[in-house]
Amino acid sequence: MIVGVLALQGDVAEHLSALAECDVVARPVRRPDELDSVDALVVPGGESTTMSKLAIEFGVLDPIRKRVAGGMPTYGSCAGMIMLATEVLDGRPDQRGFDGIDMTVRRNAFGRQVDSFEAPVEIEEIDGGPFSAVFIRAPWVERVGADVQVLGRVSAGPAAGRIVAVRQQHLLATAFHPELTGDLRVHRYFVEMAHAAGQTTEG
Repeated sequence: MIVGVLALQGDVAEHLSALAECDVVARPVRRPDELDSVDALVVPGGESTTMSKLAIEFGVLDPIRKRVAGGMPTYGSCAGMIMLATEVLDGRPDQRGFDGIDMTVRRNAFGRQVDSFEAPVEIEEIDGGPFSAVFIRAPWVERVGADVQVLGRVSAGPAAGRIVAVRQQHLLATAFHPELTGDLRVHRYFVEMAHAAGQTTEG
């Protein structure tokens, strides 16, 4: 299993390190030929408008869209969640993404960098108790389509009830940054998703 990390901007090294501990081959992806060599993809946290611009410049926006639509397992954290959404609120008018998950997300919904915080989030389908979730200029989900499974919500505080983890078939997204915590449960869950998708394709 080869899992790529979109290496245009953001927490690339942290995701590569986390994936390597999950017994897969992890590679940075910047160009279409590198995308062709991976079985699954992680879109890291960072700055979604910059990521959108660079994806166009590096020629990977449309190839990733096609792979996502074709069933490639893809996980987005923070900015990656924004890139996977079909609708983005408070984004730039020229911002483009991968149109994968039928959801509406709001950029910087939790506030600016100084408003970053850590909070426990229970995630369905992931055992081991609440996840200590790190939110940095994070989005939240304001609408999900009928095929989208809500996996996690903020449990307390001013944002209680806000959706911060979702799954739609082969696509996974979180508003927080598991790559910054040392807790590998979200990455392991995604790797299991990718393995299952591979077995389905082979079957």
